[in-house]
Amino acid sequence: MEPLAPNARVTLLSMGGTIASVAPAPGAGVMPVLEASDLARAAGGLEGIDLVARAVRLMPSASFTFEDVLALAREVEAALAGGATGVVVTQGTDDLEEVAFALDLLVDDERPVVVTGAMRSADVTGADGPANLRAAVLVAASPSARGLGALVVMGDELHAARFARKTHASRPAAFSSPEAGPLGRLVEGEVRLVTRVAPLSLGARVEVVPPVALLRCALGDDGRLVSGLAQAGYRGLVVEGMGGGHVPASMVGPLEALAHEVPVALATRAGSGSVLRRSYGYAGSEIDLLSRGVLSAGALEGLKARLALALALGGGGERAEVESRFAAVVAAAG
Repeated sequence: MEPLAPNARVTLLSMGGTIASVAPAPGAGVMPVLEASDLARAAGGLEGIDLVARAVRLMPSASFTFEDVLALAREVEAALAGGATGVVVTQGTDDLEEVAFALDLLVDDERPVVVTGAMRSADVTGADGPANLRAAVLVAASPSARGLGALVVMGDELHAARFARKTHASRPAAFSSPEAGPLGRLVEGEVRLVTRVAPLSLGARVEVVPPVALLRCALGDDGRLVSGLAQAGYRGLVVEGMGGGHVPASMVGPLEALAHEVPVALATRAGSGSVLRRSYGYAGSEIDLLSRGVLSAGALEGLKARLALALALGGGGERAEVESRFAAVVAAAG
């Protein structure tokens, strides 16, 4: 087995979710009730690792707010400041990819921050939570996992937070990295990397996250949802365009008008690939939209582009500084 970091100490921060869920009665729906210490015990013996477990939240991840995510980021920072070799976060999988990416931007430290969960509740046959948690702890204690930014570890695979996506609603193998593939795997408890990525950094402290809308462009869209966003209090918009970043011509006017008021970013709804920059020139094409002040989200899919823009806004400063911060994340994320 790969040598662990000397005197490895891993902090487990539990947030609830399926990994902490059981049914309160036969036939009832499962709910998060297990404490961090329960999860740690279920993961089994982890020889050579001092596992310190504590709860941050005990709730379904679908109800997380940005305040919850910022509080989690502060807990991660505190654990690292206290000397942890690495940190593991357990939570629900509904928005696991979003929280992991937020931690990627918010926590500036080379030590591993690993997010994991489960697709099966703790009280069913074949529960995957204990194995996922054990794998996540081994990654967090591994010297080779340093300097990769936040990671998602599910099914013995290591995924960079910027690439990881939940691609199935219910099957155990629900997480993948469609754009790049996993960074590596655990084999017999050993971390084996096949590639590395540079860590991301927002470069600003975030105390409050302003609202940013996410809008998926669809056949026949006319832009009426765009027109009311600023008045509704949104401080930014990410629009998931068709293909390489295209919208119906009828949406161009509303998007340009909104871009004069707040930052507007263009992602692709395709699921993988990058927004184009110089291929198509018709009204509503990527060339047209970028020339009207719309920002490119590059290879960031919509959910993560929204997070990057919201956190860039939360870092404060004039609009030019916010857009520069967003563009730097987009460039570094590939």
